[in-house]
Order: sequence, then structure tokens, then C-alpha cells
Amino acid sequence: MTIVGRLLLAVSLSIAPILPIAAAEHGAHWTYEGKTGPSAWGKMDPTFAACGVGKTQSPIDIHDAEAQVADLPPITFDYKPVAAKVIDNGHTIQVNLDPGNTITFDGKAYTLVQFHFHKPSEEKIDGKAFDMVAHLVHKDADGKLAVVAVLLRAGSASAPIARIWAGLPSEKGKESALPGGPFDVSALLPRERGYFAFQGSLTTPPCSEGVQWLVLRSPVDVSSDQVAAFGKIYPKNARPTQPTNGRAIRKSKQG
Repeated sequence: MTIVGRLLLAVSLSIAPILPIAAAEHGAHWTYEGKTGPSAWGKMDPTFAACGVGKTQSPIDIHDAEAQVADLPPITFDYKPVAAKVIDNGHTIQVNLDPGNTITFDGKAYTLVQFHFHKPSEEKIDGKAFDMVAHLVHKDADGKLAVVAVLLRAGSASAPIARIWAGLPSEKGKESALPGGPFDVSALLPRERGYFAFQGSLTTPPCSEGVQWLVLRSPVDVSSDQVAAFGKIYPKNARPTQPTNGRAIRKSKQG
């Protein structure tokens, strides 16, 4: 079965979705449009209240000229191939990873737990959204989250994306081992790793705050066919940008 055919089959099934790690595991059923879309999240369930009243919500529109250039250290990526499982969880395509990948930022170590995709990118740079974004979700020893956002633009095909799309199970809600052996997440990263750093939230209910966001400034290519294949399942699964409310947005010197 072709990649597009596999994805088309997945969207036609109706097995109950499993929510991503970075999202609520309980509460009301939410979507990206209509009466259960982003504008309603904050009132749908008491546990979603931050979606409506939070002051450091994500995503945001980052204005490059307004970001404070800071002497920030490079993000230390210690990624290595590990076993991975892929799932269409009802909100996105997500890859869950065995332990073994970490980043270090601002003196803290975070373990990569999973990554997932949004179309178009939830983050904007100077008002511009990219074709997609990958959110790499990390957790430290205290349970605090750090999310690395990798912006994806239509260009040449991505071998790691092709592997993920091809490995997606035909059943929604079914997790399956990604074929081909251990997966190297570093293949998804750009060569230049300058970044924007700010405090934010989950971009899905319950929209919990206190999340460290690290948005890599250099985008990575995926093909237009790969974007379209994802769009067959999720034409738009991006929360609108939220007010910055005066929060500090720092920009690394490198990259």
C-alpha cells in the first residue's frame, strides 16, 4: 500500500483515539474546529480552564526583530537511535520513543519522550506559518516539560518522515513498532540550531503552563507530497497563536 493510501485508510476508521502524552488524558472531547474547537476549549471542562485564562499560552507569533538577543548556550542534543512506535492518536501522528535521547538546556537535562506533528506550523515567525512543525516533547526528572519545535517547509523529501508515514498502522488508535530498526531523531534536526526560547504552555487541552519552548530558527525540508499525505488525515490541526502578554522571548546568538 502506498503512503497516501495507508493514510487515507487510517482516516476512514473510527476506533476511539488515544491522546498524546502532551495532551489531556481525560476531560471533554476537543477538536480543532466548530463548537469543540480552540475558542471553546477553556469552557469545555474545568481542567481545561488555562486554555481560556492562562497568561503564557502557546503557540505564539515570534517577531524576530523584537526578540532579545541573549548569550544563550547551544542546546546540547544527545540523541541516538532507539526503538520507536508510531500511532495516529486522533489528533495527530505521534512517535513514542524508548529512553535514551536527551537534551540539556540552561543546566537541566530533559529526556525525549515523544514527537508529533501539526499542520500548518503552530508557531509563526514574523506572522508566517510554515507548512508543518514537529514538536519534540522532553521531560525532566521533576516532570517539567521542554518542547523543541522543528519547523518544516515544502522542499525536498525527508527520509525520516517517509519512514514514519510508511510505518503508520492502518487503524486509528493502534500503536505499532516503527519498522526498520531503531529510529534516529537527530535526522529530523536542522544543521543550524539557533533558537528562540520562551515560557509557554501545552498547545492542546489542558493547556498547562510552565513549559519551556525552544523553537529552532532554521526550517527542515519535507516534500509537498509528504505534507499532502499528512493533510489527508489532518488538514488543519494547529491552535491559533496566543497573546504574548509581555513575556520575554530570547534569541540565541548562534544560528
